[in-house]
Amino acid sequence: MTTSVEYIRYRIPTGGGPAFEEAYRRAAVPLAAAPECVDFELTRCVEEPESYILRIRWTSVEAHLEGFRRGEHFGAFFAEIRPYVSAIEEMRHYEPTGVAGSGSSTPTIYAWAGGEEAFLRLAEVFYDRVLADPVLKPVFAEMSGDHPRHVALWLGEVFGGPARYSAERGGHAGMARHHVGRGITEEQRRRWVALLMDAADEAGLPSDPEFRAVFAYYIEWGTRMALIYSGDNPPPLNAAPMPRWEWGITPPWQPAKD
Repeated sequence: MTTSVEYIRYRIPTGGGPAFEEAYRRAAVPLAAAPECVDFELTRCVEEPESYILRIRWTSVEAHLEGFRRGEHFGAFFAEIRPYVSAIEEMRHYEPTGVAGSGSSTPTIYAWAGGEEAFLRLAEVFYDRVLADPVLKPVFAEMSGDHPRHVALWLGEVFGGPARYSAERGGHAGMARHHVGRGITEEQRRRWVALLMDAADEAGLPSDPEFRAVFAYYIEWGTRMALIYSGDNPPPLNAAPMPRWEWGITPPWQPAKD
């Protein structure tokens, strides 16, 4: 999904900030209800408190101009911010360039988990359990001796570690290819999830709620994607990029296609 980011710069006279912010709190209700709106944020300049920037991410420029502005939510939104239209200094759309990243103030999930050593340990414990499990053993009976390491590289990259799976194994398309035609069942998927969660305990991965929640979130998502690729009508292998999981950030929602 290609989004468009709109920036609206305001200059509000001294003393008018509280009323301006309150107007946008009210305007945020219809804005948030609009299906064309992805997210938004109003910020105030520290050095020049009279300056504000409203950032709105739209599903597209057309969705904003043709959908939102002609839709049912625009009237209520505009009624709240109408008194401040004359205070606008800039109102333009921008498109992402692909130059983006995260700083180091928060550790990656990969680093928090313990890095390469932790994911290798997890994979070894997990596949020992798999080969002793009657539901999953038939699926992995012919796996190579390097398979646990490959899965460790995959998980490491997904959670913010080095892009070694992409370099050595072909990234998302490479992983998807291993599932095509396998006919994985829901029972096998659920057992895979359960054994991996048990293996995380045995391997000593962090037990804090934040890590376990995001870890479980990915495992549930990833195994359901594996189920899709192993089914009768898999999507193209290159249909999606390598997933990269961060704290509170997941791959963007994609609407279902008819």
